[in-house]
Amino acid sequence: MPDRYQQLVTSSVGRQVADALSLPVPQPLRRYAPGQPLLEHPALVGAAAGGRLLDAVLGVLTDADADVHREPHEDETVRYGALVFDASGIDDSARLRELYTFFAAAIRRTAPNARLLVLAGATDEGSVRRRTAQRAIEGFTRSLGKELRQGSTCNLVRIAEGAEHEATSTLAFLLSARSAFVAGQVVTLRPSAGGEIVVDDPARPHTGRVALVTGAAQGIGASMAAVLARDGAHVVCADVPAQGEALARVANHVGGSTLHLDVTAEGAPQALVDHLRERHGGVDVVVHNAGITRDKTLAGMDDARWDAVLEVNLVSQERLDEALLDADLLRPGGRIVGVSSIGGIAGNRGQTNYGASKAGVIGRVEALADELADRDATSNAVAPGFIETAMTERMPVGVREAGRRMNSLNQGGRPVDVAEAVSWLADVRSGAVNGQVVRVCGQSLLGA
Repeated sequence: MPDRYQQLVTSSVGRQVADALSLPVPQPLRRYAPGQPLLEHPALVGAAAGGRLLDAVLGVLTDADADVHREPHEDETVRYGALVFDASGIDDSARLRELYTFFAAAIRRTAPNARLLVLAGATDEGSVRRRTAQRAIEGFTRSLGKELRQGSTCNLVRIAEGAEHEATSTLAFLLSARSAFVAGQVVTLRPSAGGEIVVDDPARPHTGRVALVTGAAQGIGASMAAVLARDGAHVVCADVPAQGEALARVANHVGGSTLHLDVTAEGAPQALVDHLRERHGGVDVVVHNAGITRDKTLAGMDDARWDAVLEVNLVSQERLDEALLDADLLRPGGRIVGVSSIGGIAGNRGQTNYGASKAGVIGRVEALADELADRDATSNAVAPGFIETAMTERMPVGVREAGRRMNSLNQGGRPVDVAEAVSWLADVRSGAVNGQVVRVCGQSLLGA
């Protein structure tokens, strides 16, 4: 459904009215298209003394043929597509001024849809003073993200000692248009069993891999299938038999295959195991996207509503994962990606069942992380905020408009925004990202 408010206030007359009344003006977001450059404007990079991470981001920028500046350009009309600062060398709170100085000098020179990125160390490394200062950086980035305008975002990447060479996919994602609706996030990278991995074609990192997407017949699931296929995967599109016609359309569109599967059925785990073993010999990526809502305040909720939501959104994931792992079908470099929600972080009225199920997804990916690391695999989750789907289109107009504006980007996301984040987490080069929950919410005002 088009955002009529955004269309109005970005018109010439509407913009004047919005400015006069101090109304939010959502900037049209730059989203990824194949062949698109990483950045459309130069990147300004800096580092605190003693930093160890600048080479990692310079490698990404150089490989993308980006124009990189080490000092602000003397021509003040030059606008920056990215501001990147390596804060890993800050080992005392007094040195946080180095972070402040870099961004304060350049913040007014950012172009629309700019990417502000801070690199830092893990908060469990070093002295008490160092850990204190490194933790303070998070408050800076989250706050700065809420000050940005014109579709710009600010994120923080913590890179533990030894994970520097595994940061490529994460840095490229957060600098690119793929991360249009990912803002105010903190991602921690730790060394993985697989180590640094190089792919033949960075634009198609899933080439030769098999990805399973549940709930793939429509909406966000269909978009996930399309993006994973665009990035090289053969996608097994799974959904309930009743969605067979829509599922076939999606699979045909992405060049994948179909699997009619009710994830709550008693025989679903074995059916999935048999299908993946017989047709593909295993699986590389598992995306648990199938989900439902059955909203009601707790006082009015019946057993059927509670049970249905927990079974589809959480219990089925547990059963399917256990079957795949017991059968040893998740290949080395495998990725399990759950779909949580802002509702699982902040909660929503009338959604005790949904909130419990989505918080459970977070608990599950965190709990699985160590076990999967031993298998050279990872477990992560995305937590969408307000995404423009058929479900949000049915919301009362007031609720829908409030949902759209309650984030730093002042607009709703699109299914492709969630799909891009899933493809990054599923990337064979993303082994250092494990046990993480990444919100795709435009830095929602709700939740952490």
